Amino acid sequence: MEKQPRLLCSELCVQRRPYEVTLNCAILAWKDVQIGQKHTGRAIYGAVKAGSHCVPVCEIIAVQEMEDDSPSKDTGKWQKVPQSPVDCQHAFTVFYIERRTRKHCWRCSNVTFHCPEQSLCLLWVQTIREQLGLLTNRPKRLLVYINPYGGKQRGKQIYDHKVAPIFSQAAISTDVIVTERANHARDHLKTEADLKKYDGVVCVGGDGMFSEIMHGLVSRMQQDAGVDESSMEETLVPCGLRIGIIPAGSTDCVCYATVGSNDPVTSALHIVVGDSQPMDICSVHNEDSFLRYSVSLLGYGFYGDVLADSERKRWMGPARYDISGVKTFLSHRYYEGTVSFLPAEGSLGTPRDKMQCLSGCSICRQTSSDRPVSKDEDSVSDAESRDTWTVIRGKFLAINAASMSCACPRSPKGLSPSAHLADGTTDLILVRKCSRIDFLRHLLRHTNKDDQFDHSFVEVYRVKQFRFTPRHQECDSEVDLRENGAGGKRFLSQICREHRACGCMPSQSNWNCDGEILPHTAIQVRVHCQLITLFARGIEEQPVFEDPYTHCAI
Repeated sequence: MEKQPRLLCSELCVQRRPYEVTLNCAILAWKDVQIGQKHTGRAIYGAVKAGSHCVPVCEIIAVQEMEDDSPSKDTGKWQKVPQSPVDCQHAFTVFYIERRTRKHCWRCSNVTFHCPEQSLCLLWVQTIREQLGLLTNRPKRLLVYINPYGGKQRGKQIYDHKVAPIFSQAAISTDVIVTERANHARDHLKTEADLKKYDGVVCVGGDGMFSEIMHGLVSRMQQDAGVDESSMEETLVPCGLRIGIIPAGSTDCVCYATVGSNDPVTSALHIVVGDSQPMDICSVHNEDSFLRYSVSLLGYGFYGDVLADSERKRWMGPARYDISGVKTFLSHRYYEGTVSFLPAEGSLGTPRDKMQCLSGCSICRQTSSDRPVSKDEDSVSDAESRDTWTVIRGKFLAINAASMSCACPRSPKGLSPSAHLADGTTDLILVRKCSRIDFLRHLLRHTNKDDQFDHSFVEVYRVKQFRFTPRHQECDSEVDLRENGAGGKRFLSQICREHRACGCMPSQSNWNCDGEILPHTAIQVRVHCQLITLFARGIEEQPVFEDPYTHCAI
């Protein structure tokens, strides 16, 4: 690591012990001068204890000069004599991010430095604040939407007690709106919000609340740019504002996949330091009609049936998903249809390469550098790929498109462990008709580390676009081709399509689009690369350094 020039170096006191404190443009470090031998540090930044410590300047939340609370000489009471080797009357406190032993969780920690002179104390405070001021990626004003009804209905309490104090400490001003109805946040963003005033939009809630914010923000960007959302051929305009997620829902799948935990304090700290994580968005159309955007899961068959059944049991709370899941599994319905897709030719990685999308993912970075710079280039690329579409017909228990791993506490690896957040693709998973026991084996593998695609009845493809047409909606020419002139068979299938009372298995399921049921089953899906950006940095691999002070390279 290249050494950075020192900005300040002083001997200050921490908990009445002398420390050599050093600041450069990248690192703040302090080392106990009374200890000659080096101590082993845990993780990368430890709590204050005898030894060496350092914290990146970019992860300092704030610095605050402490009030001079030294007692007056005229109190007439006995005074305790300071045990410090230096008379340190003046002090300042640095608030910074500390990584806890719980995986991927951050906490706000602090250390107080005592100075022998007020001028030295002011110099340290001013210099640290100047360095923080150079971090232009940090937000200064945020628009916050709180869903008071999502999850366990603790959204407002979580924000008031855990998040608002952190924003206040970091000098971030906020405008807070508590939503009063479904799609309140989406409608406000699309029509009323003055987005030029803000550096980002924050949602406090679950995946449904995030979907509202995302739809409102993406639609507003297209509206302002004059882009027609109903056209599949349009290249959508990326959102300029970052989105922050404070998890307060039932699953918090998006937050879990981009941060690594569903902890509100951790998410708030990612917002404070101004992290950026681009994300792909899928647009879903039915013919020339725009339906919805999807950021995590599009599921037909099993996951669509689970959602449709659970909507009729909302009175049961979160337990309805378990009840509906068991009921749907036992029903064991399969659906006929045609899936056609455009493979992601030339992209790095495959759905089964076990390359998890982590912070600083090389595949997503390369995709960003390879993105077309104009609509013309994008349309030419699409034109060149029109002849490479793959068509699959069959009977399916489930058809899933995962644009991220879809990991959550119940499924730590998710539906597609190697799916990437920002590579311009989605992983299309086809589960063909099989026995109940085989399907159960497939589902159970979502909860462990076994390869859930290692079954003869499961196929997975990395795609840029795909279409699905249920069998009963296919045109007569497609039916004629498949049935190859078998008139009697076609006649019977026509009766089943038109007369549901015959007792045959339902001919179609529903599409589960990020927890919402789509009104159509015949859909076209296109992935839009890095259309939005979150206040996140992806899931971090946690390095361990033997000597954090040496690692600072000061």
